[in-house]
Amino acid sequence: MPAKVDLSPAALDLLKRVRQRYLKSGDFNGLHIRPNQITGEVIEAAVELAEAGLVQVVGHDDYMNIHIRPWPSRRTIGDQIEELRDLSDEDYGVALYPTAKAMKAVKLPKKYDDAPFSRAMARGRATLELAFFSADVLEGYRNDARFRFGMGDFGINFGLSDEAYDDNQPEKDHVGMMHLGFAYDMRQYDPEDPESPIVRRVAAFYGDLKDLTPQHQQRWASFQVAADGVDPHPVWYGTQMGNWPDGIGPFTRLTQELENINDLFENVWGAKLFKTHEPPDDFGWILRADQREWDHFIHSFDKLLSDNIDGKALDQAGVPKKNAAGQPLGTLMRLEMFMTTNRVAADRAKWALAPLREVRAARQKPAHTLRTNVTDRTFVRKQKHLMHDVDEVLINIRQWLASHPKNRGWKEPWPDAKDYPI
Repeated sequence: MPAKVDLSPAALDLLKRVRQRYLKSGDFNGLHIRPNQITGEVIEAAVELAEAGLVQVVGHDDYMNIHIRPWPSRRTIGDQIEELRDLSDEDYGVALYPTAKAMKAVKLPKKYDDAPFSRAMARGRATLELAFFSADVLEGYRNDARFRFGMGDFGINFGLSDEAYDDNQPEKDHVGMMHLGFAYDMRQYDPEDPESPIVRRVAAFYGDLKDLTPQHQQRWASFQVAADGVDPHPVWYGTQMGNWPDGIGPFTRLTQELENINDLFENVWGAKLFKTHEPPDDFGWILRADQREWDHFIHSFDKLLSDNIDGKALDQAGVPKKNAAGQPLGTLMRLEMFMTTNRVAADRAKWALAPLREVRAARQKPAHTLRTNVTDRTFVRKQKHLMHDVDEVLINIRQWLASHPKNRGWKEPWPDAKDYPI
């Protein structure tokens, strides 16, 4: 038995009730201790168990909902005992949860044998405790047409689509996760060393992982990595804890600036410069640091940049379609000509379009060569820097267009938003 042999009968009885409630509740809930429904003997039994490290006391100082254990207690045992003894009849009460020590030798139901995260919860993990995974755990869901897959700057969600659900898909694949975040291991990163990597991970709560089917729990467990040195993205984690975000990431910045430029261009020349400001469904951070992922990202990125420029909008602005020699001009060359004929210095126009040309050149390279798929641990870092460079020039183009007299009343949405590079 994990409990001490010298526990009082009252403490042993209470520990049994706490364990039973935890395992039979269906969601690993604690035993609710209501001060107006219990005796002083129960309080002292709870104190005894807390002192022995066998129960965790969760009150409103820990989390707004005491019926889940959010994380291993951030309070001392002394603070937990003080809360137990200070309970009054007017209080809502606290919940008691068995600790890992209390559950160590308990025989668990067989349903947990093939469900590693459910088993971890049964052994005492907390609902909002984080587990970390290599980012390629997501590839199977992103690449499976049965799943809808959404990726943001800071987090991810996926789930079986309504069509697939109605199409009698196997029960084992009836899964979805709405609260996944990105996390980062920056221990090897050196801003001065271009070869130093940024390691991207995926963060998930144990309380969400336990809801996956056993087959998918086993799949996720095979991608799990150690938590040492890995931190969840602060914006993602803050929103999960109920806080408003204080900024945006590079992909949101990109789409916002495309929309801003469209609005400003249309105000002056009556047409939108870009055909759309919405990215392709699978556009976002690379999930695996290899050449194939990188080439796919570059292909999608160029479609959102050079391929996305509407030649008809440049027609509206009076930009020639041919140069002085009668040769047709590409969209980037026409955009550069548009800028230089509207008081932008030639060197500044070339600077502004250099990242877009870099993306175009990178897209054309795999189109003309046979390439071997290789792993390159610097791809995450390269993607971060490329997104920064493109966003920077789009911001500058937007600021230039906003200075036009017809745009004097335009206001930037969320001007004080913090820009997160990853």
